[in-house]
Amino acid sequence: MALPDFLVIGAPKAGTTALHAALARHPDLYMSAVKEPKFFLTDGPPPDRGGPGDVQTYREHIWRRDEYEALFRAAPPGALLGESTPFYLYDLDAQRRIAALIPTARLIVLVRDPVERAHSNWTHLWSAGREPIGDFLRACAEEDRRVTAGWSSFWHYVRLGKYGEQLEHLYGLFPREQVLVIRYRGLIDEPARVLDEISTFLGVRRGAITDIPRENVTAHPERSVTHAALSRTLRGIEAAGRHLPGSFAADVTARIERNLQRNARSRQPLTWAERQAILPGLEQDIRLLEKITGADFSDWLAPRERSGGQVGTRPAGQDQARNGRPR
Repeated sequence: MALPDFLVIGAPKAGTTALHAALARHPDLYMSAVKEPKFFLTDGPPPDRGGPGDVQTYREHIWRRDEYEALFRAAPPGALLGESTPFYLYDLDAQRRIAALIPTARLIVLVRDPVERAHSNWTHLWSAGREPIGDFLRACAEEDRRVTAGWSSFWHYVRLGKYGEQLEHLYGLFPREQVLVIRYRGLIDEPARVLDEISTFLGVRRGAITDIPRENVTAHPERSVTHAALSRTLRGIEAAGRHLPGSFAADVTARIERNLQRNARSRQPLTWAERQAILPGLEQDIRLLEKITGADFSDWLAPRERSGGQVGTRPAGQDQARNGRPR
C-alpha cells in the first residue's frame, strides 16, 4: 500500500500551502503533487450541495482509495510520504478515519491567531467573488445558518479557529509524540528554525530546507457595484455548472476571478473593535488550547501590533485566480 507517513492537517489559512511546498523540496520527503487530496473528509463521494463554489470544489476530492494511493506511487525508495489537507484537523470524522487507516501517522498542525485566520478566510472568499457579504462581522454572524444549511467547512470562519476542541479530540486518538503543533507566526518569522523542528519530528535530516516559498498575498477588493455584479455572475455560473458542458463553467469563473482581483489592494488589517466582536466566542477555546499544549496563547486575546502577516509578499494578480476557490 502507498499511504502517507505524515500529514499536514490544518488549519486553513495558516500557512499549509507554503509548508507543503517547502517540504516538497526536502530530499528525504515526497509530498503528493495534489496538495489537498481531501481523501479522509468523506467515506465515499463528497456531497452534491453546499455554499457558493462548494460543489465545484467537491469535484476535486480524491475519495477513491486506489486514486489516493496513486498519489504516492512515484516516490523514490526510502522517502517519507506526506500530504496536506488543512481541514483534517477541524473535521473530527476525518481524524477518526486517519486513526483507523494509518494509526502510526505523524501529524503536523499549524495554528494561527483565530481572528486573523477567520478574517483571512473571509477575505479569500470575498476576493474570489463567492462570499456575498462584504462585511467581515456580518459574514461571521451568518455562520450558524450556513452550517445548518450544509455549507462546507471553509465557510465556518470562527469554528475553524477553535483549535483547543480539535486538538483535545485528536489527542484522544493519537499519542502526543505523533502530533507537532506549530505557530503560524513562527513559520513566518523563523522559517529555518521551524523547518528544522519539523525535520526532527519526522526523523529526516535537518538543514535541508531553510525557507518558505513566496505565496500570493490575499487580495481584498473594495465593495463596489462592479464587484457585486461580477460576484453574482460568478456564483450563478457555478450554481449552473453541473449542467454546463465540459470545463466551461470553470474557465469562465476563472476569468471573472481575475477581473475581481485585478489591481486589488492586499488584505486590510482588522481594528481592535472588530477583534473584540469576535474574541468572546473564542476565549474559552484559547484557554483550553493553553491547557492542552502548555503553551501561552494570551497574545491572541490582545490587540495586534501588526496585521495578518502573509507568508511571502507577491502582489495579488492573475495567479491569485487559481487560489480563489474554497480550500
